[in-house]
Amino acid sequence: MRMVDLIEKKRDGEVLTKEEIKFIVQEYTSEKIPDYQMSALLMTIFYKDMTDEEITALTLAMADSGEKIDLSTIEGIKVDKHSTGGVGDTTTLVLAPLVASVGVPVAKMSGRGLGYTGGTLDKLESIPGFQIELSEQTFIEEVNKNKVAVIGQSGDLAPADKRLYALRDVTATVPSIPLIASSIMSKKIAAGADAIVLDVTTGEGAFMKNLADARRLSHTMVRIGELAELKTMAVISDMSQPLGQAIGNGLEVIEAIETLQGKGPDDLLEMCYALGSQMVVLGKKAETLEEARTLLEEAISSGAAFNTFKKMIKNQGGDETICTNPERLLTAQFEIELPAKTTGIVAKLVANEIGVAAMMLGAGRQTKEETIDHGVGLKLHKKVGDQVKKGESLATIYSNTEQVEEVKKKLYQNIRIEESADEPTLVHEIIIE
Repeated sequence: MRMVDLIEKKRDGEVLTKEEIKFIVQEYTSEKIPDYQMSALLMTIFYKDMTDEEITALTLAMADSGEKIDLSTIEGIKVDKHSTGGVGDTTTLVLAPLVASVGVPVAKMSGRGLGYTGGTLDKLESIPGFQIELSEQTFIEEVNKNKVAVIGQSGDLAPADKRLYALRDVTATVPSIPLIASSIMSKKIAAGADAIVLDVTTGEGAFMKNLADARRLSHTMVRIGELAELKTMAVISDMSQPLGQAIGNGLEVIEAIETLQGKGPDDLLEMCYALGSQMVVLGKKAETLEEARTLLEEAISSGAAFNTFKKMIKNQGGDETICTNPERLLTAQFEIELPAKTTGIVAKLVANEIGVAAMMLGAGRQTKEETIDHGVGLKLHKKVGDQVKKGESLATIYSNTEQVEEVKKKLYQNIRIEESADEPTLVHEIIIE
């Protein structure tokens, strides 16, 4: 085979075979295909699209390009969860112990954040002593013992995706649904789960800005899962405003603790029930989503979910006393209120810009080399639809400097107070097949 012939074939609207796609991925991963030819193919895919069979072949070829985790010695159906990202996305911290507490094993491999706030690993590292690096054997033992463990993702998983993503990033081909779907699913397949639940976010704080694109991405990934014999469900959720109230690593751990105790923000808890119900059904601990939700609600009210979280922290070397004294994570030197300038109703919270404000404080990183400040961030006191009086606090700014005027300016520009507001939508669709 010659790469130029395959580029020409795709350019002319023909379908690439499984063997041709496997050849492309193998040869590019081993650096036998130059970047300029792969760039040409990526742009062709961007414009010509791919069939479900092509996307599945690309996904499986990327999953096979490196190490694949064998979780077969973990008892039960291993269910993973992936979010396409957002602002104030604390769901994994709540979901993992919540779902585990009803008997579904959650062997979670997560990443670090690049953007508004840290990823799941950065948030967990806010907890003193918490170990995100475990050997594969210890990881499996922890899941068998406590039904849950969350660790860092191996750098050897789907190396083809790592190379392709870096190239997409500099060739304006990132927003291609076949390439997004295969990127996400290849890593999940390589990570060894038996089933996966996808949280596909849409809105100004999400990668998919409109519902139509989010819907297509969701259905594409669910079909990939089916073709790859990986049970897959999805939730399309709204990210036009931040999820929950906390934006920042230690602050989000505190919010997760409160949510597991049944005292967290309503939207975060509802999102966890929506995603968790799918995980429980895929894990065959319930027949229907309604039955699964009842199990999860009971796990919150009984304290079982909270206790599972405490065990997870202790088993991974963390200081579990933060569960009863979460205020210890409030390490920022200054807590500065943001008073409302007018009376009215919060009509808009521009999620991505509010995320930028948190990043300006040090809660996120713009490059991989930057260091995150676990103690800084924002806590929103008002969400869309809430009434507010002039002088009332819209948010608390947690900072290690008193010089936060630029942060305040950014927040005032992106928290809109008007006379009325539309009721926000949290879950747009639930996709089970």
